[in-house]
Order: sequence, then C-alpha cells, then structure tokens
Amino acid sequence: MTATLDLAKQLISIPSITPDDKGCQKIIAQRLEAIGFNIKNLRYGEVDNLWARLGTQSPLFVFAGHTDVVPTGPVEQWSSDPFTPTIRNDVMTARGTADMKSSIAAMVCACENFFKDKSSINGSVAFLITSDEEGPATDGTVKVIEYLENKNEKIDWCLVGEPSSTNTLGDVIKNGRRGSLSGDLTIHGTQGHIAYPHLADNPIHLFSGALQDLSAEVWDNGNDHFPPTSFQISNINAGTGATNVIPGELNVQFNLRFSTELNESSIKQRIESILDSHKLSYTLDWTLSGHPFITPDGALVEATKQAIQSVCGIQTELSTAGGTSDGRFIAPTGAQVVELGPINDSIHKIDENINIKQLETLTEVYTAVLNNLFSHR
Repeated sequence: MTATLDLAKQLISIPSITPDDKGCQKIIAQRLEAIGFNIKNLRYGEVDNLWARLGTQSPLFVFAGHTDVVPTGPVEQWSSDPFTPTIRNDVMTARGTADMKSSIAAMVCACENFFKDKSSINGSVAFLITSDEEGPATDGTVKVIEYLENKNEKIDWCLVGEPSSTNTLGDVIKNGRRGSLSGDLTIHGTQGHIAYPHLADNPIHLFSGALQDLSAEVWDNGNDHFPPTSFQISNINAGTGATNVIPGELNVQFNLRFSTELNESSIKQRIESILDSHKLSYTLDWTLSGHPFITPDGALVEATKQAIQSVCGIQTELSTAGGTSDGRFIAPTGAQVVELGPINDSIHKIDENINIKQLETLTEVYTAVLNNLFSHR
C-alpha cells in the first residue's frame, strides 16, 4: 500500500457528508503539521475549514479542496459499502474516491515528498480545505478568502483538486469556469374555471411567447476560452392538480452558464426586457453562484502543463467546461487558478471509483508542479 493510497483510504472511510467534516481535516492537519505547516482551524456555522501554511514569503501557492461528499443515494444499489473503500482489479470504489479525497491525499503526500530534503523555499505553500463545497458553499472557501483578505494574505497560485480529467489522468485541466446565474420566475395570472376562460388569465399561455423568445435568444458567441452562453429551464410548474382549473401562477426556474462576454447585470437586463416586452406580471428572484474567470497562460498553467508532460507523457487540454467549483471564490482575488484531479466519469454516481494506479501518478504530478514553480527560485 502506497502512502497516498493509505491516506486516501483513511479519509474515504469517514462519512463526511456536507457539511460534517467528521475529523477528516484533523487527519490532514496532523500530517501537515508534522512537516512544518502552521495550522489554523476556521469554523463558520456548521462548516469546518482548514488553513495550513508553510512559509511567510511570497509567492504563495495553495492546494485547495474539500472533505465533504455528496450523499450516497440508495446504499443497496452500491456493489459494496459506500464508506468502505473496496479494491477490485486495481479499482477502488467508495464515495469520495474521485471527488475528491484522493486528490487531497495526493496533495498531502506531494508536500511530504517535496519538503523531505528542504528546510525552506523562496515562497510559501498552503492548504485551503473546506467541508462546504458540495452544499450551499456559504461558510466554506468564501469565508476563508474573506479571512485571508482581512489578514492581507494574498494567494498567487492555486491548484484545486477537482476531478478534471476525462479519459486519462491529466488529459484535461480547467483554467477557468463559466459564470452561473439562476432565476426563480413566477408569472402571475388569474385562477378560474376552465370553462370560463374569459374570467381568468392563464399564466402558461401568457408566458408562451416569452419562453420562445428566451429560448431563441443568442446571448453571445463565446470566445477563445468559453463556449456561447447557455440558457436552460430546469423546472416549470403550474396548476392545482385539477383538470378543470386554470392556474393562477406559473413557476419557472432557469439557469444561464455564461462566458466573460457577459456580466450579471447585462443578463438580468436582457431577460427582464424580454419579459416586459410581453407585458407580463411577474416576480423574479436571482441567485448568482459565481462569476466567470479565466487564468491565461502564465507561471501556474505552464508549471502544470509541464508536470503532466513529464510524469504522464501527454499534452494536456485547457478547458472551462463543467459546473462551478470553489475556484470561483479564489480567482477574484487576483490569484492564478487551475483545477487538476482524477477522471470524473463516476463522480456523484453510485459506485464512484478511482483506479488506484492514478494515486501515485497524481502525487507525482502535484510534486512536479511544486518543483516547477519553486525550483528556480
């Protein structure tokens, strides 16, 4: 059993469903403290956060990740207990294997390797670990960033251990993410008897024209880093359940994943303009989950690409696809941010898994990133 596999199994065996860390961060802190990291535990509400730093100088490189995992779903559908790491034919199955306790284990072991023969470096290395990434994400990384900003601790480079790979480890790294803006729209009509439509106002019918316009709208054409902005309706609901009642309200929930060609205010203005053009009576509540960000070619992207090339022997692809990550809270500080982790085809699924051969490879890649960033300093 390798050091990375051993630590990964320790962490994965803990049922740390959001937001309950259940002691994962204590294990991580003990390992980091043993090699010289200063430990700061930051608890906000029900969320545990770990800030561990070795060194006081700039530049500051941060490994970021989360110890919380999503619920297992029906346990009886798993091929083995979801919190008992089970290895068959080099594949380890359990919740959190790919997303993302294996990444954290590889990060810790990479630092143990990197600092083994070093008393200091020209710079600092830190860990930002939260137990609130899979949930509301209100008391996790965003709060730690506020804490660091107040202390004037500036992150220069950040590697997030999210599962970025598609077919083989390291084939894709994320150097940005799209923004995410959700709307909760209620169209107000007048309820009535379905046989007397002149005495009612059907919100489904009222909204039909606006729905067509919203769906057909070309929001932008994307750019070199981002695909065109996407508008999607996730839920639509109306009616009392009776077949002879015209509903009084229609609720529509939608989301836009948007590029750097747009911003929050311009999207809101365009959507409200379309709704107003149809003379609708409506209520609209907005939720911004994150702004789009991009880390262009620079020290961190180059160090990561070179590490993948040297360890895995492949050219990596830069991507901004996928959902949001905690990188959205770190990038606005001016930090360069990339995401690199295991293959993501089983994340959040029944029988989430990782090939254990990836663990040592990922550890070597993370170690190489550190060497590439700090060896010349």
